[in-house]
Amino acid sequence: MNRLLQGDVGSGKTIVAIQAAILAMENGYQVALMAPTEILATQHYLSIKQLFRPLDYRVELLISARKAAEKAEIKQSLAEGAVNLLIGTHALLEEDVRFERLGLVVVDEQHRFGVMQRFELIRKAYHPDVLVMTATPIPRTLALTLYGDLDFSVIDELPPHRTPIVTKLMEEGDRERAYTFIGEKVRRGEQAYVVCPVIEEGGKLDLKPAVRMYEQLAHNVFPEFRVGLLHGRLASDEKEDVMRRFKEGELQILVSTTVVEVGVDVANATLMLIEHADRFGLSQLHQLRGRVGRGRKKS
Repeated sequence: MNRLLQGDVGSGKTIVAIQAAILAMENGYQVALMAPTEILATQHYLSIKQLFRPLDYRVELLISARKAAEKAEIKQSLAEGAVNLLIGTHALLEEDVRFERLGLVVVDEQHRFGVMQRFELIRKAYHPDVLVMTATPIPRTLALTLYGDLDFSVIDELPPHRTPIVTKLMEEGDRERAYTFIGEKVRRGEQAYVVCPVIEEGGKLDLKPAVRMYEQLAHNVFPEFRVGLLHGRLASDEKEDVMRRFKEGELQILVSTTVVEVGVDVANATLMLIEHADRFGLSQLHQLRGRVGRGRKKS
């Protein structure tokens, strides 16, 4: 297999990848799953580990944030064939990551990787099956299909009971109305994201930074709600902790940069406010919008 799987955000691409992984593992092969960010790799790891709990597959996570001793142990076990499924970021491409019998390579959000990076991973095996997945219907995908020797599959529907997402553009003058709307939703027990283009102030552009936005929302706008902050400069365990608290409903509003762009799955989050939407690309906005509407409620 050398296949590109395109399906909208939340359509079930990960489950397809897991089915393929089980086929490979049942036949004695190892599987590598590469994701573009540590947050997404960690999310995949936690959800897949949960799914595989009744089974005796060994699933491991390889990201740069792990301690050196842990990484060494994982690499050793991997080379000996004791690890069945390895999930990770670009860390999988390192020279000393060696598989005993790699049979399937899965690349998630493939538009975030270069062709050579995919090749680096594929090279660690002798003709493995390759599944690359994307939620971004962009012309480059078409080019890959025409020139990239990839077969092409599309998941063209969402799981049942999903409601279409309403997208609205608001002016700065509508801010109060937007905040009131968020407040009503959160009081009803739903959760919200607020996405900012930068972490801190700096440069000539007058953009709303996540850190200042967080302070303003937590102290002035929504003092009665539990507000969290997530961005790329936090330590890995802090990121995991914030994500876990948001997922478990401890945090009601999450102020974030685009680190939530891919793979974050919180069914109770029904609202996303994107600041400076003009600073994001179309595929980024499409990905961001896919963080809501993952449950049965209207988003």
